[in-house]
Amino acid sequence: MTAVQSTDGGATAGRKARRVRQGVVVSDVRDKTIKVKNDYSKPHRKYGKIIRRSTTLHVHDPNNEAHVGDVVEVMACRPVSKQKSWRLVRIVNKSES
Repeated sequence: MTAVQSTDGGATAGRKARRVRQGVVVSDVRDKTIKVKNDYSKPHRKYGKIIRRSTTLHVHDPNNEAHVGDVVEVMACRPVSKQKSWRLVRIVNKSES
């Protein structure tokens, strides 16, 4: 058997798809790091009521491109530091301010 070739030149052949999330930047104070708030909703296990939850992700931003209020797309990666295991993929929408 042969590994499935991907369209990007085989860089991800044999690798599972990585987790991708989208959220809003809530902090850009640290150098090369941003905090992204990811909001999601899911039904309660017993009662079925929709519950809104959020997760704050520490994201590696090597060029300090993203700022507070920007909507960004992040991808899981190997741990960069104790808390950072996500990296910035792209900025979806820039904030107005």
